[in-house]
Amino acid sequence: MSISMSVYSTTSHFIYRQADKENISDDANTIFSMAVDDNELEAIKQKKMAELQKMASAPKISAPIVLTDSNFARETSSHPLMLVDFWASWCGPCRAVAPVIDQLAREYAGKVVFGKVNVDENQLVSTSFGIQSIPTMIIFKGGKPVDVLIGAMPKAQIESKIKYHLASNSAGMYR
Repeated sequence: MSISMSVYSTTSHFIYRQADKENISDDANTIFSMAVDDNELEAIKQKKMAELQKMASAPKISAPIVLTDSNFARETSSHPLMLVDFWASWCGPCRAVAPVIDQLAREYAGKVVFGKVNVDENQLVSTSFGIQSIPTMIIFKGGKPVDVLIGAMPKAQIESKIKYHLASNSAGMYR
């Protein structure tokens, strides 16, 4: 009887030790998983901080940038959010919108960059976006067009579109 008891006690000890190892293994996996999650969160945090620092150190552009066929792609892709006004000097409604664009550029400096494309002087860019009526304003996020406004509009209507795209930014950097 003492032999069977000894075997039982050794076996149960082995079973308990094995269960402890599995629990320890599960705990270690959980801790490892949490550490990976922490590392991922830290990496995301560092990336966001770098983006915010870059934006904070970037000069605040408070006047529309003159865009041409040669600098258009570079400029629109180098700014997170940009409103581009396609215009011509002979266009009356374009001349009416110009002061509004200038005012919005000052008010949204550091949040939105504004650009102007003279359609008569920059026909490659104008035709690539199918500009047929002016003024036409296109909002770009990261170099990609996300919204189009056609015709002369009051400041409130243009500003409403800008605010929408500032709020809908998934990165949340523009608020």
